[in-house]
Amino acid sequence: MLETPRLILRQWQLTDQQAFIAMGQDPDVMHYFPKCLSKEESLKFIEAVTEIIQRQGWGFWAVELKTTGQFIGFVGLHEQATQFDFSPCVEIGWRLTKSFWRQGYATEAAQAALDYAFHTLQLEKVVSFTAVANHPSEAVMQKLGMNKVGEFNHPKLPAQHHLERHVLYELKKPSA
Repeated sequence: MLETPRLILRQWQLTDQQAFIAMGQDPDVMHYFPKCLSKEESLKFIEAVTEIIQRQGWGFWAVELKTTGQFIGFVGLHEQATQFDFSPCVEIGWRLTKSFWRQGYATEAAQAALDYAFHTLQLEKVVSFTAVANHPSEAVMQKLGMNKVGEFNHPKLPAQHHLERHVLYELKKPSA
C-alpha cells in the first residue's frame, strides 16, 4: 500500500468491481483504447492485477480517496516482458473514473508509484506509453518529468488503426 496526501494506492477489493466495470464501459474513459470492456473483461483484468500484486507486492494498484474511501481508478507499475521492441521494461500507467479527471490525482498517484519503483524496487528506468492522440495522458507523463524518447506502432493493433501510433516516454532513476 502507498499513500499520498489525498490518495491510497492499495490491493483491489470486491467493492471496487462495480465502479471499475462502469469505467470500462464509459466511452470517454476508454476513448484511447481499442474498445470498451465487457463486464467479464473488467473482472478478468481485476483478477489478473490482484494476483500480480499478491505475488510480487506491486502492480496496478486500486486508488481510493483518503477522505471517503471511494475507488477512483488504478495507477501503478506493470512488467512488459516481451511485447515491445523496448521490452523487457516496467511501465507506469493509470486510468481514472471521468469525474476525477483534471484534479491532479493521476499525477499524484503516479509520483508515488515512481518513488516506489526507484527507491523500493531500485529500478533504473520506468517507461510509459499511450496513443499519440491521448494528450491528457501525455501531459501527465510530462508533469512527472518523463522524457519523450520516440514513437512506435503498437504491435497488438492492426495497421492503420486510429490508435496504432504511440508515444514512448521514460524516466531514469534520479542520481543519489
